[in-house]
Amino acid sequence: MTKVQLSFKLSRPLEDADLRQIARVHAVFGILAVRVASSGDELFVEYDASRLTPKEVQGTLTAHGLPLR
Repeated sequence: MTKVQLSFKLSRPLEDADLRQIARVHAVFGILAVRVASSGDELFVEYDASRLTPKEVQGTLTAHGLPLR
């Protein structure tokens, strides 16, 4: 396993529905953790790089409706 962390800027503040989607992202195989920055304008995603590429991670977040910039 190769743990890698990516950060994604958000286009708007997160809402309750977004937080529920973040919880669902944790169920995706290869995603290890998703955290919101204390400022609330950025997501940090830790994932297994032997399972996912950065584009797949971004696609997963987008598919779950998260407001990436």
